[in-house]
Amino acid sequence: MAYEKIAVVGAGAWGTALAHSLATKGKDVLVWAHETSTVDDINTTHTNPAFLAGVDLAPTIAATTDLADLAGRDICLLVPPAQHLREIAAGLADHMAADAPMVICSKGIEQATGKLLGGVMRDVMPGATLAALSGPSFAIEVARGLPAALTVACTDETIGEEIALSLSGTNMRLYWTDDLIGVQLGGAIKNVLAIAAGIVEGRKLGSNAHAALVTRGFAEMNRFARALGARPETMAGLAGLGDLLLTCGSPKSRNMSLGIKLGEDIALDAIMGGRRTVSEGVYTAAAMVRLAERNGVDVPIARAVHAIVEGRISVDDAIQDLMARPPKAEYGPEDRVNG
Repeated sequence: MAYEKIAVVGAGAWGTALAHSLATKGKDVLVWAHETSTVDDINTTHTNPAFLAGVDLAPTIAATTDLADLAGRDICLLVPPAQHLREIAAGLADHMAADAPMVICSKGIEQATGKLLGGVMRDVMPGATLAALSGPSFAIEVARGLPAALTVACTDETIGEEIALSLSGTNMRLYWTDDLIGVQLGGAIKNVLAIAAGIVEGRKLGSNAHAALVTRGFAEMNRFARALGARPETMAGLAGLGDLLLTCGSPKSRNMSLGIKLGEDIALDAIMGGRRTVSEGVYTAAAMVRLAERNGVDVPIARAVHAIVEGRISVDDAIQDLMARPPKAEYGPEDRVNG
């Protein structure tokens, strides 16, 4: 089916960019935002200066602060901060039609429970058809109509294909898969690794160190994701490697820019206090480390990031600990697809 009436829950940069991209291809888009000022800006000036400055939004986009207004929409894109998804979805549960797919576009792991966002949704809306959308996508570039490719996952691959075909446009190409776990994990894990890449940059450790960090980070991503049921080809695709390369390679990434400041010895509270946007990797690092311990997976980079953001270790000591780990084969049994 073609999904024409689209709800977008969350009017941060990514939610706004998605709403704009879909509205420009003729979709009927209604955005829910927490902030009354953001709703007023979208409805009256067709801008979102708080979260996506410098972009003139499609004038057909409407916005609301009332989740009940989303009733009757064909499909819902969920784009709130990951740690707030449970609360917002609970408020949405009574208003969405049972057959309307709920597409998770947020990237993270719930810190309090260690659950993937799909697990959070299963708690709150157990009968919903779930999908996840992820991949290399800076919001500002999507909003400006620059080309991007992403992956949409749904365990019902027919619905996943329908979502991909319906939401794709001239400048946004969607592929589909049934690996819902893998697409969620790729988007979550890369945020943690982007903080690490930013620390390397902020500490001026050089291009060699950056390349080594991203490569070993990708091995860590694969190891962790496979232990939780993801497929290796998903991690080598847009939602895994693609998103990792983007967010570890540009300070436009919220998580990498946070890491840069950590590498410059700026305190985490000072960094977070000066931002309206959320760097999900800070919260995901804690959940990832706990899940890794529970599943017997070695995640040294994530552990280092978690220790740094918690203030339990200095940047220099974390780097020294990583470099002093005992030598090992580049790919051990735990890293091999059939190992």
